[in-house]
Amino acid sequence: MQQRSKFFDDMSQLMTNAMGVAQGAKDEAETAFNSMIDRWLADRDLVTREEFDAVRAMAQKAREENEALKARLDALEAKQG
Repeated sequence: MQQRSKFFDDMSQLMTNAMGVAQGAKDEAETAFNSMIDRWLADRDLVTREEFDAVRAMAQKAREENEALKARLDALEAKQG
């Protein structure tokens, strides 16, 4: 009976070690994949969400200023003409 228990103990230890190796390989693969994606995105010269939002806000402000200037110009032209 002692022999059988040792067999199961050895198998349990082997499986535990195999799971540790598999987890380490998974972590390493994830790290490598994330690095590859980061490099790929950097090569594409993409903007961050914060940069996009800032430019969008500037464009909105410019549009509003344009509309105000157009209304002012129209009023001046109507006054003169």
